[in-house]
Amino acid sequence: MSLAGKTAIVTGGGQGLGRGIAVVLAERGASVTVTGRTPATLDNVVADIREKGGRALAVPGDAGNRADVQAAVDATVDTFGAIDILVNNAQSSKPGIALADLDDDDFELVFRSGALGTLYAMQAAYPHLKAANGGSIVNFGSSTSITGDRGFAPYVMAKEAIRGLTRVAANEWGRDGIRVNVVCPAGLSPSSETFRDADSERWARIMRQIPLGRMGDPIDDIGCAIAALVSDDFRFLTGATLLLDGGRLLVA
Repeated sequence: MSLAGKTAIVTGGGQGLGRGIAVVLAERGASVTVTGRTPATLDNVVADIREKGGRALAVPGDAGNRADVQAAVDATVDTFGAIDILVNNAQSSKPGIALADLDDDDFELVFRSGALGTLYAMQAAYPHLKAANGGSIVNFGSSTSITGDRGFAPYVMAKEAIRGLTRVAANEWGRDGIRVNVVCPAGLSPSSETFRDADSERWARIMRQIPLGRMGDPIDDIGCAIAALVSDDFRFLTGATLLLDGGRLLVA
């Protein structure tokens, strides 16, 4: 119960990595709000958490819509009284687009859901994290953005913007006791499953690049790591990029 008494918001919390993170945070004692665009998946996560004795709230909405994000923050504070943890997991993706063919609509979808959605949530949660005097934000980058994988231009641009935003927030909000870090996970999410099914040969090549030989489990590998990161065990870590990818990207 390392997070007992804490309240968390997990964006994109209805499935995949977001669901895994929300479940683990609740198991460790946090009250959890999950947000996302599909009410049914959010309700399923909340039901799972409550069945195990946890406290959870579903607030449907689009991470790229500032009003929806503010509504999720307000509902969380109204229900649980505070915000201590923010996990910005929401991100749309359109892989397979050559850089020369990238248009405004492709860019807008991916950048708004990821980079702008992350900014909106951070701004809306900031006063409450400051009041907590020890709040923690985890933003999601990607090893794909660090390596600049072909066919992922809008996704790479969004993820690198998130890393830059994280460094600025770590500098500006550290004095408020708020820690801000980036995790680059290699987890078995719905989007990664779609990519696997669409290009099995490239997927096999990626698996060969991972020393541990697999994608991370949303609960056991990704959720547990995030729960540790937002706990007081990591209270002196901020502004960092953590490669939670099974060793896919080894940086000397």
